[in-house]
Amino acid sequence: MKIAVVGATGMVGEVMLKVLAERNFPITELLLVASERSVGKKLAYKGVDHTIIGLADAVAAKPDIAIFSAGGDTSLEWAPKFAEAGTTVVDNSSAWRMDPTKKLVVPEINANELTAEDKIIANPNCSTIQLVMALSPLHKKYNMKRVVVSTYQSVSGTGVKAVKQLENEVAGIEGEMAYPYPIGRNALPHCDVFLENGYTKEEMKLAREPQKILNDRTFSISATAVRIPTAGGHSESVNVEFENDFDLNEVRRILNDTPGVTVQDNPDTNTYPMPIYAHDKDDVFVGRIRRDETQPNSINMWIVADNLRKGAATNAVQIAEYLIKNSLV
Repeated sequence: MKIAVVGATGMVGEVMLKVLAERNFPITELLLVASERSVGKKLAYKGVDHTIIGLADAVAAKPDIAIFSAGGDTSLEWAPKFAEAGTTVVDNSSAWRMDPTKKLVVPEINANELTAEDKIIANPNCSTIQLVMALSPLHKKYNMKRVVVSTYQSVSGTGVKAVKQLENEVAGIEGEMAYPYPIGRNALPHCDVFLENGYTKEEMKLAREPQKILNDRTFSISATAVRIPTAGGHSESVNVEFENDFDLNEVRRILNDTPGVTVQDNPDTNTYPMPIYAHDKDDVFVGRIRRDETQPNSINMWIVADNLRKGAATNAVQIAEYLIKNSLV
């Protein structure tokens, strides 16, 4: 396979290369692609230096698969050009997610919808991925009616500039600000830009993307997204109301039997998911599973995942693996 990684020098791009190497992804030729200011520089993959090339040269090379993590504007402009050249694009930006002509894929849930005709495939939002990984098996069993989710998202979800802001604040150094306020010793109820309805784009992604992934609009999601001063890993407090009642032990069993999900749920031993534990892991961790005693058929959960891995790079690589395994490229 000839593989291009577009945005190879970025935070997610670096993790993408790490995940490709860890999973021994079948690469015969690797194209590392970045913006013009990075063209000509060297980047190592499996101990071998590769020269970074530009987007036009990458299109001309006609890779089998191009994994994008270079921002929405770049994806909107260049993904169709790769697709026209016969390349299958797996895009990590928000550019194509809600396009009705494009699939929005979490491999464990809906990869079977993919065909060889899907030349641009969307990777969901990081917070959405970990949410649907836990909700999908429970929805199949108990039928969700309404979900209320509050996120606690790390600064790595914003990017390098935000990570640097937090590091500077911890060290007492004045520097460039990624956020309108300090993030150290603070919590910002402000992820992405505000929309006319008072919600942020991040919150509306959480409301809409799960319906598309699960191909079901009979349930609704209300979200509040908060940025907190953690370096990596997103956490979510989730309340779900089901049509049907449930047994808590059965809920734990269903989740534990779900590929890619690990249950950490023992209050007696203070066992529960935390970003520090999820770091550098691909699973989605679920804990604090308990019945909502204020209304029937409702449950509370705490969901944590590494937002740069399963929330971005790993999910994209898993899509590419599925395409190869099923001869769709």
